Amino acid sequence: MPTRRLAADAAGVAEAGALLRAGQLVAIPTETVYGLGADAGSATAVAGIYAAKERPRFNPLIAHLPDLAAARREGVFGADAARLAEAFWPGPLTLVVPVAAGGRVCDLARAGLPSVALRVPGSRLARDVLAAAGCPVAAPSANRSGRVSPTDADHVLGDLDGRIAALLDGGPCPVGVESTIVACLDGPPLLLRPGGVSREAIEAVLGRRLALPVAPVGAAPIAPGLLASHYAPRAAVRLDATAVRPGEAVLLFGPIRPDGLDAASASLNLSPAGDLAEAAAHLFAYLRRLDASGAATIAVAPIPETGLGEAIRDRLARAAAPR
Repeated sequence: MPTRRLAADAAGVAEAGALLRAGQLVAIPTETVYGLGADAGSATAVAGIYAAKERPRFNPLIAHLPDLAAARREGVFGADAARLAEAFWPGPLTLVVPVAAGGRVCDLARAGLPSVALRVPGSRLARDVLAAAGCPVAAPSANRSGRVSPTDADHVLGDLDGRIAALLDGGPCPVGVESTIVACLDGPPLLLRPGGVSREAIEAVLGRRLALPVAPVGAAPIAPGLLASHYAPRAAVRLDATAVRPGEAVLLFGPIRPDGLDAASASLNLSPAGDLAEAAAHLFAYLRRLDASGAATIAVAPIPETGLGEAIRDRLARAAAPR
């Protein structure tokens, strides 16, 4: 079915918000680029973003909010983060902060991390949609992974027509480059990605220089543009397991029962039907639940490498890496 093209008027904004609340994908214009929006609190909706974009890895996604008050419900703002938010929001700045207790952004949108990437966009139209949706909205660029970021509605449809429910046509994006990303976690603020707010402007507000990240080789990113340490279970992870060893916890996929399953200490099935989008939606929550079982090892059944399987396998390979 072709993607619906919504006008940038009150009816279009209301419809976009209703679709987002219903778990649908909607491309929305911001001042930077068009974002592919989904309810950031729904792992199923977020999995739809990865499927539509054909994104090969579960990198953290930026959650968009209509104002600072809404952002504070999702993240913990220390002095530096608060100063930057007050200076540059609404605007093309993303802040990575510790996730707040009770925050709604799901594990899949956060890539399983204890931090969350937040932004209040400068576009009045985008903020109207976010207010209408009434939920944090994950919105990476509205294009297929690896292609040029879209700055007008036709760019979006060229990549995603028929793959998403709707597009809110707000005309060309005035900034045209992605937001600057700054992490305000432990230690000094880090510049993770240059973008629509200059380093000099940020440093002027902070009164000191931004640090640059140093990441371990092969580690997963905590935000677009940064490699750093990532969530991994306490238990060891054994991939492509066709048989279960006594006492292992088991992460299953599809209808096949591996040999020795009755000897498992715990088991969960990412998708009994073998649906990769369902599996992606369950991945981080099920890893945490099996880790909490106390098993020393989590055995993971084989998962196809096609479609979202590539992203699922990438994340599991990182969880299984020596540490």
